[in-house]
Amino acid sequence: MNKYIVPIVSALLVGFLLAKFMIDQYDKKESLTTVFNKYETLYFVRQGIYSSKESMEKNMTDFAYYIYNQNEDKYYTYIGITKNEQNLEKLKGFFEKMGYITYIEEFTVDSNAFIEILTQYDNLLLETNDESVIKAICSQVLSKYEELILNEREN
Repeated sequence: MNKYIVPIVSALLVGFLLAKFMIDQYDKKESLTTVFNKYETLYFVRQGIYSSKESMEKNMTDFAYYIYNQNEDKYYTYIGITKNEQNLEKLKGFFEKMGYITYIEEFTVDSNAFIEILTQYDNLLLETNDESVIKAICSQVLSKYEELILNEREN
């Protein structure tokens, strides 16, 4: 009887530890969000790349709202986001008319909330040619991106 106690206790202990490890993996927020979120490729309208934050802030004063990404001591500024190619052309034309050279970058985003909001704004953007409305839509989309994506990454 004594020779069976150690293997049984060892098996129970190993089983308990493995079960705890598996349950802890499901409690992590990242694992649940990536399972249920859909990934979508979005078009980001980039205005420029700057070598310092001061230079970026000085050159971006004409824009009501913009977001930026710091990568390898460079600041990449973005002034529009869309997932619709027709809207992409509209945004490029809008900013070119204002005298800005823009570049298009594609990024994959996995936030269902942001994608739903972007879809609504894309529908509005398809229906308008009013420059003040286009400017307002760009600002709202960037604001929502910052709120739902960038701030979420920081937390």
